[in-house]
Amino acid sequence: MAGNSKRAIIRLESTAGTGYRYTVTKSKHRHPDKVEYKKYDPVARKHVVFKEIK
Repeated sequence: MAGNSKRAIIRLESTAGTGYRYTVTKSKHRHPDKVEYKKYDPVARKHVVFKEIK
């Protein structure tokens, strides 16, 4: 999927401390820095901030 693409595969980890992660792609051109998204954490059973990890 990522091969020669302009999109990078990244992992988002929950800030709630549950260890839950999402895998998504992001545009290297539009978002050169680390990103944060508010998504649903099924372990905590609520929406929390997910931060990009390496």
